[in-house]
Amino acid sequence: MNMLPVLSFAHLLLEKAVKSGGFAIDATAGNGHDTVFLAKRVGEGGKVFAFDIQPEAVRRTKERLEKEGLVTRAELFCTGHEHAGECIPASLHGKISGAVFNLGYLPGSDKTVITRPESTIAALGQIFPMLETGGIIAVVVYHGHEGGAYERDRLLDYVKQLDQKKAHVLRYEFLNQANHPPFLIAIEKR
Repeated sequence: MNMLPVLSFAHLLLEKAVKSGGFAIDATAGNGHDTVFLAKRVGEGGKVFAFDIQPEAVRRTKERLEKEGLVTRAELFCTGHEHAGECIPASLHGKISGAVFNLGYLPGSDKTVITRPESTIAALGQIFPMLETGGIIAVVVYHGHEGGAYERDRLLDYVKQLDQKKAHVLRYEFLNQANHPPFLIAIEKR
């Protein structure tokens, strides 16, 4: 059996949900890899809304989009993902096909600037209603850093109470890897 790494599995799920002409969210733009992935998926007629609190992350994401010729397919916000509800036009609420979160900290940056459960849960609470039926939120949980276990536990408490009539929630993880391997929480709108 050839198991996919967690982020690859997240992309596989998003590939099935995010189609050309669609709308998607990168809730943690970081170095721009997921924003580029989603921009390729939505095509010329779609749009990706990408969020990051760090200006450096927004700059890196913009540079990556420019290098790939995809800058017109994305709108970047230098603000927290908990502001998605006010940043994404109301006309698109109910039309988002996919969203991705990579929790933790920006690789190659200040490791004390981390995602926090309060903002992550607030963002999930805003983004889930924006999904179309069959839309997916993929949350990659990195929890081996300081503050990571706290966010992991609060997040798991939150997703476990989501109404099963409205959402399917899946947890994908390796059970035999050392050093706090990341895992995926996938939320599909029913």
